[in-house]
Amino acid sequence: MSVKQISVFVENKRGALAKVLEDLAGKGVGLRAMTIADTGDFGILRIIVDDNDAVEEALKASETVYSVTDVIACQAADVPGGFAKVLEILMDAGIDIEYTYAFVIRTGEEACAIIRVGDATAGEKALRESGVPLITQEEVMKI
Repeated sequence: MSVKQISVFVENKRGALAKVLEDLAGKGVGLRAMTIADTGDFGILRIIVDDNDAVEEALKASETVYSVTDVIACQAADVPGGFAKVLEILMDAGIDIEYTYAFVIRTGEEACAIIRVGDATAGEKALRESGVPLITQEEVMKI
């Protein structure tokens, strides 16, 4: 049930991020979630999109380095502490969290948490058993 996340290595220079996003827009790709981490000479752009195939096609055409990884997407209440409860479930199950980011689906109702863990199957199981709704790739693409 995991969601595909695309990590793009972006040179840390003026216009590089805009160029990647323009390439994706040129293929009609809609971003669903995005985060970027600066590591000095380059950044790692992590995106969830509505068309993974189009992203891979665009990135290959521009010879951009990228990778595809599985992440967990789940709902969290859009209230103070809502996301903390999700993370506590994983922590209590002994699941290591590598990184995470989130976005609001409907303000005041729910948020979508994107979580990269060491063991996605165990993470999904822990969340599901605790009643946390998981979000499928198809559902993310429709957000």
